[in-house]
Amino acid sequence: MPLYRVAKDKLEAVKQTSFIEEKFFERKDLQRLLRADISVIGDDLMVISEEFGEWDESNRRIDLLCLDKQARLVVVEIKRTDDGGHMELQAIRYAAMVSSMTLDQAIAAYAKSLGDQDAEVTARREILEFLELDTTEEAELTDEVRIILVSADFSTEITTSVIWLNRHGIDITCVRLKPYRMNDELLVDVAQIIPLPEAADYEIKVRAQAQEIKKVRSARQEIFRRFWSQFIERSKPKTSLYANRSTSSDHWMSAGIGRGGFSLNASVTEDRARIECYISMGKDSDARNKAAYGALYEKKAEIEQAFGGPLDWQELPTRIGCRICVDIDGGWKTPEADWPALQDQMLVQMMRLESALKGPIQALKM
Repeated sequence: MPLYRVAKDKLEAVKQTSFIEEKFFERKDLQRLLRADISVIGDDLMVISEEFGEWDESNRRIDLLCLDKQARLVVVEIKRTDDGGHMELQAIRYAAMVSSMTLDQAIAAYAKSLGDQDAEVTARREILEFLELDTTEEAELTDEVRIILVSADFSTEITTSVIWLNRHGIDITCVRLKPYRMNDELLVDVAQIIPLPEAADYEIKVRAQAQEIKKVRSARQEIFRRFWSQFIERSKPKTSLYANRSTSSDHWMSAGIGRGGFSLNASVTEDRARIECYISMGKDSDARNKAAYGALYEKKAEIEQAFGGPLDWQELPTRIGCRICVDIDGGWKTPEADWPALQDQMLVQMMRLESALKGPIQALKM
């Protein structure tokens, strides 16, 4: 579909162009811009390496290697052409080659890309912060490597192949970047075309069901899956925060509060549940995070009055983000018969926290 400009009395089509015509290159331009802001193609991604190629007997390189919030590697392959070439085959090869990568190796790759004096310390801190972990012992990378294909357009051969591969358990997303020329400006229309956003949850559920048939989840993952499944069901009559969420095998579940960099998280450990607002605006955002936290802390009395009780204000000086939270007795080791009471407490506290913080967060001048 064309892109239109709203004129006084009509809609005027904006001229479609091509990256080749605009002399816009893959690595020099598209890759550089996506590395600077990977949220353009996915809001759960962290770039850990560019032109990654640390393997024996091969000179092939991954355009962008990322992590997602589920501790999975994500191979991002970029083309500026209108058909995508054979990028799906290339990306599958890359995914296989990094599938055995460990979390320590991912940290080392990120440290190498940073290149400063304290790169390893910084890389470990930022990756653990992104994954919301305290130590590398708490998690390891899975071998379920995701693939994101980014191109000006995709041939029928590619889209047919990707749909088939997705049905067979390989997680591939196609993102189309279509350029337009409007006077002196180059505009880019970004659209996820596979899977279609409105069908993504369904396709993820189908794929998850197929994967669960093929392998046995660990006992703890199964506990988390059941806990969050019940949590989501119990939330539906009370709040829309989790209305479109599917269950998770992680110890935490996140929801938005209407502003980027601020997330509402519910988490459980063995004997403790926590409801929090976590402030983290991405890479190199430490000063902004602390400034936002400070501005909210100045309204502590007002926020706690709206919440209906005291909150735990954690600036977390050794970490990138900050936290405003409340803890609840009881965790995943609570007898399953008592889960509903615990989940109801968590939901009550989550709704109170959202109500108390939403206005002040929206009002922040940043």
